[in-house]
Amino acid sequence: MARRRKSAQQIQQAAHDYFGYDHLRPGQEGAIQAVLSGHDTLAVMPTGSGKSAIYQIVAMQIPGCTIVVSPLIALQADQVETIQQQEWGRAALVNSTSKPSDRQQAFDEFRAGELEFLFLAPEQFSNEETLEHLKAAKPSLFVVDEAHCISEWGHDFRPDYLRLGTVIEALGHPAVLALTATAAPPVRQEILDRLGMRNERVIVQGFDRPNLFLSVDRFEDSAEKLDALVQRVVKADKPGIVYAATRKRAEEITQALSDRMIRATFYHAGLNRTQREQAQTAFMTDEVEVIVATTAFGMGIDKPNVRFVFHYDISDSIDSYYQEIGRGGRDGEPAKATLFYNSEDLNLRRFFAGGGQVDEDQVMQVAIAVQGAEQPLNPKDLRQATDLSQSKIATALSRLEDVGMVETLPTGEVVLPEELPDNLMDAVTDAVQMQERYQQMVRSRLEMMRGYAEVRDCRREYLLNYFGEKIAKPCGNCDNCKAGIIVEKDDSAKPYPLDSRVAHKSWGEGVVMRYEGDKVVILFDQVGYKTLGVNVALLYGLLRRVE
Repeated sequence: MARRRKSAQQIQQAAHDYFGYDHLRPGQEGAIQAVLSGHDTLAVMPTGSGKSAIYQIVAMQIPGCTIVVSPLIALQADQVETIQQQEWGRAALVNSTSKPSDRQQAFDEFRAGELEFLFLAPEQFSNEETLEHLKAAKPSLFVVDEAHCISEWGHDFRPDYLRLGTVIEALGHPAVLALTATAAPPVRQEILDRLGMRNERVIVQGFDRPNLFLSVDRFEDSAEKLDALVQRVVKADKPGIVYAATRKRAEEITQALSDRMIRATFYHAGLNRTQREQAQTAFMTDEVEVIVATTAFGMGIDKPNVRFVFHYDISDSIDSYYQEIGRGGRDGEPAKATLFYNSEDLNLRRFFAGGGQVDEDQVMQVAIAVQGAEQPLNPKDLRQATDLSQSKIATALSRLEDVGMVETLPTGEVVLPEELPDNLMDAVTDAVQMQERYQQMVRSRLEMMRGYAEVRDCRREYLLNYFGEKIAKPCGNCDNCKAGIIVEKDDSAKPYPLDSRVAHKSWGEGVVMRYEGDKVVILFDQVGYKTLGVNVALLYGLLRRVE
């Protein structure tokens, strides 16, 4: 659908008319302008920066209806309620809890143009009937909220998001707007690729949260670490969040806090839905002071007065860590983000990172099962044909799709593509090699997290550099800065300039991200982050500049 550029004044007027805004926040106008000018747009903006207002303003400026894909029912309900409270739009949601009659009414009204917005969870697209209803409505805008969920490199990967690219094409490729609060450069590229975004624009708003005090406490003994955590929570301003790597550990920490008369509860995926809702409500209403959680807790949680976010275990990546500490201090007041670090904890993360891998025989089993099917296959049906776990099947299918061996339909079913690779064995070998490259990236993300825990430079600078953002000088609000151990450095005279592209014989091309003393950190396109000694690289000619 043809769209035309709007002036900044027109966009600001729309923001005022629909939302009462006196001015737009940084990044909002650029993202709105990009979509209205005909660009598929990825907006990477911090939580609380008004991402929802972007698609709502765009939707009211173009004819037609809008689909919003959102992963959590609670998020959908909140956004629908917000729109319904306005006089300018109507919205409905369709998810697993919807009654059949409510679903049908929502689809009928959406197709008739009586609804401006329809919110769906990504798994809804596996229903062929749902897809037909949406095709009939001819949507003008397709919004993907929490877009990082589509990235296997990202920290909150959800397989149901993988079908969204084919859904967009099945709908005639309406304007696409992807929104996320946290996405490092590799995640951004994967979002663009997997959604099939055209004539794309990427709008990145600053990641810095200057009110967060960043620190790392190092330990050699687990018992000592637990005692230190409990003491820190006792003394800290509350409420607060403690993250742990496992369900068992979350429960143990909760008990240790309760023994010190701290009102605490735990939250993890092992609880049933009612129990999780009760724990979340208790925290949101200040019935408890501290919630101890695994990564199952987080998305959609917006409690403004969280005064600390403590990590008892190291996160699997900077992406995860930054998203989680970002739940502190959303009211703009000071908050603390502390990692309780024992280098042995890295072993647990390495173990988790190895889960779901598949070997050549297992990939071949999946490929043969798909090849022998006479009709599209639901991935769940492959369990009987292969006797593999669902996670291994998902991994094998993803790698086979990467090499053109299978194709995912909008419904989530898999089929053979019209043009098959010439040799099945070669395709399977390529798929396994693709998996190894992915595993190298996973390992490199964990190494970057280890680097954060052990860095002697400004921690904020380290975090922001990871996301491709540079700061002029050390932040003054992290433990290293406060300790006075930071030496301001001039990287301009370094042999490989920041942000320049270089090539390595074995690892291919990459981008120079940062320097750490006499070492350089490079994000390689194929294998992720690598740290090399500058003198060694120069002596042996390991890197060459790519113009």
